[in-house]
Amino acid sequence: MPRVKKLDLGMTALDELFMNDKERVENKLPKIFDIPLSEIDDFPGHPYRVLDDEDMQNLMESIKDRGVITPAMVRKKDDGRYEMISGHRRKHASERLGLETLRCEVVEVSRDEAIILMVDSNSQRSEIAPTDKGKAYKMKLEAIKRQQGERTDLTSVPVAQKSTSREQLGKEVGESQDQVRRYIRLTQLIQPLLDLVDEGRIAFRPAVELSYLKKEEQED
Repeated sequence: MPRVKKLDLGMTALDELFMNDKERVENKLPKIFDIPLSEIDDFPGHPYRVLDDEDMQNLMESIKDRGVITPAMVRKKDDGRYEMISGHRRKHASERLGLETLRCEVVEVSRDEAIILMVDSNSQRSEIAPTDKGKAYKMKLEAIKRQQGERTDLTSVPVAQKSTSREQLGKEVGESQDQVRRYIRLTQLIQPLLDLVDEGRIAFRPAVELSYLKKEEQED
């Protein structure tokens, strides 16, 4: 059997969904497991909010009718439990439907590799709140820096290194270096201002400027 080409971002190709275990071994693909929801933990610091909105209701209807078509992605933890990388919305929808298990692909990746996979897999969403995007970019940039042996303190890294990491992130997410920096600046806002940004009551550029104020100044 010819080797099946695996899609990027850990997403499972259509042909892979219907392979048996023997075929997966032959193609060097990870197995798909039905893992108890009670054994799956959310990703620490997951930057994307999971909302009980119309999209969630539609996802629940889809899972109810057809099941989870695209498996979630998890990695096994040292304590034997699993950590969600991609699929928080599918997990939440399954829990609301009263299901006991979630179809998952188990991958062996490091913490930083998991962060990058988590951010990249969610970047395909049609709508992402500005502050969620800022938190995600910050997490991924810090992961890239650690992989490259750079310091993650953005104020202490030499300019040349800052540009290299931000440039790489910008290319991967389709943003300029400056736009990446602006989104990450939003993470310096206090929560009430973050909420106003996501509600559209504070425009993006003014919000970036407010991020340079001290916390007590933002509260005023």
